[in-house]
Order: sequence, then structure tokens, then C-alpha cells
Amino acid sequence: MKALDRYVVRTILGSVGLWVALLLTLGALFMFIDQQKDVGVGNYGEKEALLFVLLHVPEQGWQFLPIAALIGSLMGLGTLARGSEITVFRATGISPLRMAGAALIAGIMLMVLAVGLGEFIAPQLQQVAKQQKAFSRYADVTFGEGGGGGAWVRDGNLILNAGRQSGERSFGGMTIFELSDDHRLRAIGHAARATAGGSDEWLLRGYAESRFEQDRVLTRPIGERRLESSVSAGFLGLALQDPLDMQIATLWRLIRYYQANALDARPFVFAFWSRIARTVAIAFAVLLPISFVLGSLRSAGAGARAAIGLLLGITFFLLQRLIESGTLVFDLNPVVLAWLPTALLATLSTVLLLRAR
Repeated sequence: MKALDRYVVRTILGSVGLWVALLLTLGALFMFIDQQKDVGVGNYGEKEALLFVLLHVPEQGWQFLPIAALIGSLMGLGTLARGSEITVFRATGISPLRMAGAALIAGIMLMVLAVGLGEFIAPQLQQVAKQQKAFSRYADVTFGEGGGGGAWVRDGNLILNAGRQSGERSFGGMTIFELSDDHRLRAIGHAARATAGGSDEWLLRGYAESRFEQDRVLTRPIGERRLESSVSAGFLGLALQDPLDMQIATLWRLIRYYQANALDARPFVFAFWSRIARTVAIAFAVLLPISFVLGSLRSAGAGARAAIGLLLGITFFLLQRLIESGTLVFDLNPVVLAWLPTALLATLSTVLLLRAR
């Protein structure tokens, strides 16, 4: 690596590091404020809330890294432009593509960091955070992991078997076993969809039930039922991870299993390619600002560059969120949609960089 490469890489990484720290501080603050609504429930106090937030920092770092890479690169290269260092580079015959190569080295380093956070550190700590919060809030509830059979949870005289989590508060089916005080089976019910409602309540849709009396079985027609239970959607989520929170290796195994058994693997396919695409996007997020600092933002102030960087970063982030929430609803190709935000960013970066030549 030549001196120019080291200088550009050091400038970009230093600026990205500052923005990661800023975004993580804001994200942690908002998360801690959001946790206040749960403080005081069971044994969940301020210390537990703070620990929950700290354990989520690596996950937030992985989420914020593409945005921080874009803003940090824009701010770092913009500082070089305002100091006329970019002009000196150009005067010595260094082309925009040569500068892009140096910036790409920084992008690759950030991609390696993203893989480390997203695949090896964040998932484990996030699971620990969810467990410590659930065990603090619901000390009187137990659960077990049922593998392919979903999550098994006991809450007093109720035994719940939840299907795959389809949203933050929704599950794709739930079976309810109701026991008597002497542990005899009183009823079995099944809902096609279960959604966590208000405090200690579930809304069961497509619910049918068989209730056992002494000499007969009473059936309940399919309809809706409101079930009172202290088990929350967050607690069930301990055993049923959202595909978007899973590691790439885990997603790949699930895709193969679902496809081999002729099951719907689209949520896992989308999550698999989305994680890869989001990591690749970091490289193009670092390259995009080069065309700006060589053009209209060469002499712009730090405030203007930060505003443009935030606008582009937030647009990319919101587009990802919009696609994540609408992929399965509209029955579109999950691979294409997973790569769409990154493809748009790559196209914009490449076109502007070629024009800057």
C-alpha cells in the first residue's frame, strides 16, 4: 500500500469511526428511553435496561455501518477537498479512478468489520440480551426450544406451541393446550395466526377448539379468540428468531431444508441475500462521495456535506426497511428485492464516478 493509499484510507476510516460512534450513541440513547416502559415489570430495572442496550450495540453498529460509511467517506474526502489536497492529487496526475481504488481499500476493511459484527458478535449478544430481559420480566414463565416444532411455552395451566415468527408481534400459528388444576387435558385449540395485543393478551385468528367434558367433546367453530396470557411476543421470540436476525450460515441451512421439503423458503432467501447485499453496499457507500468532492461539494462546508450524507444514508436505510416489510406481502422475487437498494447505490456510484473522469 502506497503512501497515498494509506493517507486516504486513514482519513476515511477516522471519519467513519467518528460517525459510527455518534450514531451508536444516539441509537443507544433512544433504545434506553424506549426501555423505560418495561422498567419495573418483574425484576427488570434500570441496570437490566442498560445491559440490554449495551448488548445491542454490536447489532446497531452492523445496522448503521453502511450509513456511517457513506457520511464518513463524504466528510473525510470533503476535508481533503477543502484543504486543496484533492487538487494537489489531481495536479500530480492521480485520476479519480486511482483515488477510488484507495477508497475501496477502506471499504473492504469496513466490510470485514461488518462481517465480524453481523456474523460472529451481534447475533450471540442480541440473543443474550433478549434472554436476560425476558427472564427478568417473566420469572414465572418457562419455555423450551422445539426445533422444527416451534417454541413450547408453559404459562400456568396453559401450554403454548407457537409457529414461526412472521413479525415483531405476530406468529404463523399457535396451538393451545389447556390443563385443569389436577393436570388433566381440558381443551386443545389451534389458531392460524397469533398476534400479541395489549397487556397480557393475544388475538387468535382462524381459531378452532376441542373441549373435553366428562362424556363428550365440544367443538368450537373457526373464528377469533382473545387469549389472556402473561407470555409476550418478545418472550416467544427467544426460541423463534426472525430470519433477518439470523446468520448467513444458519439461513443457508434453513433454505436447503425448506426447499428440500417443498416449503416456502422466501423469508430465508430474502434474509440471506439481504445480509450479503448490505455488506457489499458498504464498498459503494465509500465510493459514492468521490464524485461529489470532485464536483459540486468541493468547497462546501461540513454542514452541507453532512446534510447530503445523512439524506443519502437515510434514503438507503428507509428503502431497505420498506423492502424488508413488503417483500412477502407483495409476493415478489426475494433475491431481486434483496439486492435492489445495493444495486441502485452501485449504479449511482459507478455512473457518477465515470462522469467525474
